[in-house]
Amino acid sequence: MLDPANLGARAIAAAVARRELSVQAVVQAFLERIEDAEPQVRAWAWLDPQQALAQASALDRAGTAGPLAGVPVGVKDLMDTADMPTGYGSPIYAGHRPLVDAACVAQCREAGAVIMGKTVSTEFATFHPGPTRNPRARADQPRTPGGSSSGSAAAVAAGMVPVAFGTQTAGSIVRPAAYCGVVGYKPTHGLLPLAGVKPLAPSLDTVGVLARSVDDAAFFAGALAGSALQWPAAARYRVGLCRTPNWERASADARGAFDAAARLFEQAGAAVCDVELPASWSGLTQAQIDIMGHEALAAFAPERRTHAAQFSAAFAAFLASAQAVDGARLAAARRLADRARAELATLFESVDVLVAPSAEGEAPAGLDATGNPVFNRMWTLLGVPCVHVPLGLGGQGMPVGVTVIGPRWADALALGAADLLQRGAGAEFIRG
Repeated sequence: MLDPANLGARAIAAAVARRELSVQAVVQAFLERIEDAEPQVRAWAWLDPQQALAQASALDRAGTAGPLAGVPVGVKDLMDTADMPTGYGSPIYAGHRPLVDAACVAQCREAGAVIMGKTVSTEFATFHPGPTRNPRARADQPRTPGGSSSGSAAAVAAGMVPVAFGTQTAGSIVRPAAYCGVVGYKPTHGLLPLAGVKPLAPSLDTVGVLARSVDDAAFFAGALAGSALQWPAAARYRVGLCRTPNWERASADARGAFDAAARLFEQAGAAVCDVELPASWSGLTQAQIDIMGHEALAAFAPERRTHAAQFSAAFAAFLASAQAVDGARLAAARRLADRARAELATLFESVDVLVAPSAEGEAPAGLDATGNPVFNRMWTLLGVPCVHVPLGLGGQGMPVGVTVIGPRWADALALGAADLLQRGAGAEFIRG
C-alpha cells in the first residue's frame, strides 16, 4: 500500500479530493514519521497529535475539498495561531496565545489544509539558534539546519510534513533550504500576507515556503496567493550566471554546485551567459544590514523597554549595533537599493532568470550558530523571487545547491526555471 507520507502536497490534495485518501490517513502517516524522527531532529516547538487528528476528522466529516485538501503544513513559530502557542523563538513569549491566526495560517485552514504544529524559529527570526538539528547530518556529528526557519526546513527534509512556512528577512528561507537539501521559495516581497507574523523588518520580511519539490512550493504558494503559479512546459530560458559581489566567500562546494547548475541548464536547452553586476552593488549587503537593523530597532521597542533582560546576547548585540545607523546612513542604503532595483529590471530585459550561490557551502558543523546569509541579503533587499534548488552533496556529504532569481512579480518564471533545474538534477536526492 502507498504510504501517504511519501506523497507531495499536490498529490495529497488530489487524492483527498478524489476520496482515494482520507485526511485522517494522511495525517496519521505523517504523525508516524514525526514520532520516528523528532527525538533526533527536534523540529517542533509545539505539536499535539490529537489536535492534528481532530482537524483531520473535522475535514473528513465536512466532505469538502479545498485546493489544499488534507495537506499537512508546518507553521513557523513566528506566525500567530489561535489554537496553539506562539513563542516567536523567545522566552519572553513562552505560552503566548494569540487571539486569531496569522493571515497565511487562516488561508491554509480555509483551503482545507491541516495545521500540524509550530516549527522551531530562531529567536525573533534572527541569530540565536533553537534546538533543531540538521536531519541530513550524522547524529554523532550534528550540524546546523540554518536559520531562522530551522524547524520548517528540518521537518520537510526529514519527511515530517510535505510543506512548511518560512519567513525571510535576510536569508532565513534559502539558507536553511540549502543546508537541509530541500526547496526554499522566497516569493516576491508582498506576494503572501504578513498580517499576524511577528515583524522584524517590515520592508524586508517575506513569507515563503519550504518543500520537497519546486512544483509543491508553487502549488502551495499559488493556492494561498489566489493565482496559479504555472509556467510553460517547453519554455526555453535565458539564464544569467551571477557570481555576485561575494563570490570570494563561495567554497569549492558552492562553486561546484554553481557550475553544475550552468551545465544542467545548458543540457536542458537554456541559453546560458555570464552577467556582470554594477560595481555599486558591492554595497547592497551592508545596505540590507543597515535597513534590517534600523527597522528591527523600531519593531522591538516594546520588548526593549520591558523585557530586554530576556534577550539573548546575540539579539541584544544586533539591536545595539543597529543604533549606529543614523538617518543619513539609512537614506543612503535605501537610495542604493532603489537604484539597484531599477538596474536589475534593466538586466532582466536580456535574461529571464539569474543563478547565484545560495550559501557559502555545506551546513557548518555544530549547533551554536546558523551560518552566514551573505549570499541572500542582497536578493531579499531587492524584493525579487528566489528559489533554492538542491543539486547534490558537497565534500562532507551535506547538501549543496543554487538560487534561481527572477524579476519582481515574475514568480512563475523563476519557479519554472527552478523546476527545470530540479528535474535535470533528478529527484532522488531531494526526496532523500
